[in-house]
This record gives sequence, structure tokens and C-alpha cells, in this order.
Amino acid sequence: MTRVEPDGSDPGESQRERLDRNWSELLQELRVVQTGTQIITGFLLAAVFQSRFTELDTFQLATYLCLVITSVVTTIAGLAPVSLHRYLFRKRAKEQVVAYADRFARITLVGVAITVVGITLLIFDFVLGRAWGIGLAVAVGALLVLCWVIAPQRARAADRAADAAAAAAARE
Repeated sequence: MTRVEPDGSDPGESQRERLDRNWSELLQELRVVQTGTQIITGFLLAAVFQSRFTELDTFQLATYLCLVITSVVTTIAGLAPVSLHRYLFRKRAKEQVVAYADRFARITLVGVAITVVGITLLIFDFVLGRAWGIGLAVAVGALLVLCWVIAPQRARAADRAADAAAAAAARE
């Protein structure tokens, strides 16, 4: 069994190799998120041109405009690592690129979560009424917290417990 350090690196992995691996993993994550945020933003921008858009009440219109802002900011944050990489390319700044890209990825995930909850609120509020919109938005928010926060924290805790047990067994 290959030993893995707490930061996810292999003990034989150099600092440069770890940064390259981290950058590659971040890029894979960002590719998925960037596509999703761009599709959501496109959907929101196209919605204003639909004939039923004029039927939105004040709450729905305010929700829509907040969603557009959140979606645009999320798209900007999701694309920021590309600009950062271009600016710092060949400047021996991979550690800074990875650190900032990680922060931008986290901001992007928060923005996606807010946008998904908000879209649920807006659509169900418009189609079924305010109570349905709020209820389902809360349910989607809870599901997001479960899948994006609680499950990863439990997986991390289980992984740490397994590492501690393996370390204890190795000492015996």
C-alpha cells in the first residue's frame, strides 16, 4: 500500500510534481464547473426574452436579477484561474497559481450553489407558487450542503481515521 501524506501527496513526490498534480486536478474540476456556469448564465440571459417574462412579480424579478448577478460573478470566478495562469505562465509562480485557483474554485462552487438554489426558487415560485418555490429551494439547499459539505467532510474524517489506524498498526 502506498503511503499518502495528509496533503494528498506521495512521500516521494517533489514539490514541483505535487504542484503540477494539484494544478491538473484543479483544471479538471474547473472544466466541469465552467461549462455548467456558462450554461446556467446563458439560460438566465435568454429567459428575459421569453414572452412570459413580463408576468414575473416584483419578488420574482428581484430574484431573477440577483441570479443573473450571481451567475455572472460565478462565471468570472470560474474563469479567473485561466487568466491567472496566462498572466503568470513561465514566471515560476505555480504555487501561487494553484493557491489562487483553489480559492476561485471554492468561490465558484458557492456561486453555483446559490444559483442552483435560486433557480429552483424562481422556477417553482413562478409555476407552482411562493410556498413551493421556498420549500423546494430549501430542500435543494439542504441537498447541496449534504453532498458538497457533509459527505466530503465525512470522507475526509474516515480517510484520516484509516491513516491513523494504519500508522498505529505499522508502529506495532
